[in-house]
Parts: sequence; structure tokens; C-alpha cells
Amino acid sequence: MKKWVLCLMILVLLGFGVTKFKASMARTPQDETQPLEINEPYNADSSAAGAEEGLTIDVTKEMVYQGDLLLVNKDHPVPKGLHPDSEAVSLIRNAELIDGFGVLDNKVLLSPQMAERFTAMVKAAGKEGINHFLISSGYRDEQKQDELYRQMGSKLALPAGYSEHNLGLSLDIGSSQAEMNSAPEGQWLKKNAWKYGFILRYPDDKTAITGIQFEPWHFRYVGLPHSAIIQENGFVLEQYMDYLKEQQSVSLKVQGQKYHVFYYPVSKDRTLQVPVQGQYEISGNNMDGVIVTVRE
Repeated sequence: MKKWVLCLMILVLLGFGVTKFKASMARTPQDETQPLEINEPYNADSSAAGAEEGLTIDVTKEMVYQGDLLLVNKDHPVPKGLHPDSEAVSLIRNAELIDGFGVLDNKVLLSPQMAERFTAMVKAAGKEGINHFLISSGYRDEQKQDELYRQMGSKLALPAGYSEHNLGLSLDIGSSQAEMNSAPEGQWLKKNAWKYGFILRYPDDKTAITGIQFEPWHFRYVGLPHSAIIQENGFVLEQYMDYLKEQQSVSLKVQGQKYHVFYYPVSKDRTLQVPVQGQYEISGNNMDGVIVTVRE
């Protein structure tokens, strides 16, 4: 009798262990509870060999005002040297760029690269049955932005040159079914847009920081891993720029990929010694430095 009870207890414990193992194997880097692993700051001294084998990158002062991470708001206008209008095209007049979403009219302008990024995101949503996306605005030139500002006023629009739409990295995304705040499309983007490099730029709890009212339709491209860090911490772009300057470096893993992010102040042409190797991208912050993102 005692043997039978002992065997039963062993079987129960084994079954519990297998269940826990299966549950742990089922988790993915995209789980809601822990979408990424962040380790901060990066300790260059922890690997002398890694520091010796790092990257040497020459940067110029002009690079502070180039890239996907430029902060554009009422205090930081779109840099004068940029020409996003040279890449923006009418989506309706370039129908091959429209795939899985609708477009409000032929005035919606977007670069082919941004259209491709958006398409990848809406196709992922479509696999979950969310498929009524509508782009109402993309790139706007300063003339169009000025008209909008005059019509809507300072509480609802930014003056020409101070809007992210003048930068060419933002989209106003709607749903053909309902308002974005309640539409399935809006809810899906709020939860998943970060996985494709997009962020909700003006959330309802950050109006004191952004100076802009809640806009559930306005999404900005910043790219991975930046969108993941912003999502995980509940940042807006202003807070993320401050966070990088404070931390100087952040190491993290997103969807199985290891990244290192470094902030460097730049007031003149200089050479950066980045303590890790890998594929890298550089973006200015439109203020006082550059952000180097290294993917191992």
C-alpha cells in the first residue's frame, strides 16, 4: 500500500514538472508580460577583448540632424537640410504600394520605404483578422502643414516645420469600421506596433510632456529596438531621448536578437570608439548627439 502511494506521488510530481516545462517552452520574446530583456548600462570593461574589437566610426556635426530617431516637436523643428519630399509619392497614383490597407485620397503621400514598413505591419494584423486599416495622412510639406495649422489652431496642430508629418516618418492611421480609440485596428496597433518599429506618438497620459492632445491615430516610425524599449517603459520619444542620455548605453534582446544602443554627444566632427562589433545604424537626436545602434 505504501509503495502504491509513493508511486502515485512520483507520477503527480513528474506530471507537474512536465507541465511547467511545456509552459516555459511556449513563451516567446513577444509575450505581453516580458516582450524583451533589457540590461543597462553596457559595461565595456566586462570584456576587454570585445572593447578591442569594437567599431571605429567617424561622425560629423551634420549627422546630429539625420536619421529615424530625430525628435521633432514645438521646441525642435525639422532640420533644414532634410528633403523627405524627394521620396514621398502619392499612394493612390502608385497603387503597387497599397497592399492590405486603404488610402483616404490621392493627397496621401508616403515614401516607398515607409509604405513597405506599414504593409508588413498590417499584414501581420490581417493574420489575426484585423484588416480595416486606412491611411489618412503621411508626409506633408510645410505649405500643407501651414494650412492645417491655420484651420485647426495650436491646440490641434503644430506650425509648419514643427510637425512630424514634415519629417516623413509619421502616419495618421484610421479604421474604416470605427474611431481608432475603440476600433480593433487601434487596439491592435497600441499593443503590437512596437514589434514593427512604430510607436504611438501622442498617448493620452503623456500630454503634459508632448504638448499634444491624445491622438490614437498618429504613429511614428523609430525602428527596433527603440520601439521595444519605448513600449516596455511606457515612454514617449521625449522621455526616451532623456533616458538614453542618462544611461549612455543599453543592451537588450528583442525577439531573440541582441542589440546595443549607445548615445554620444556630438558638437563637432569626431571619431567614436564603440565597444562592440556588429551591423550598426546611426541616427541623430536633432539636439546634441547621435545614437549608435549595434546588432550582433
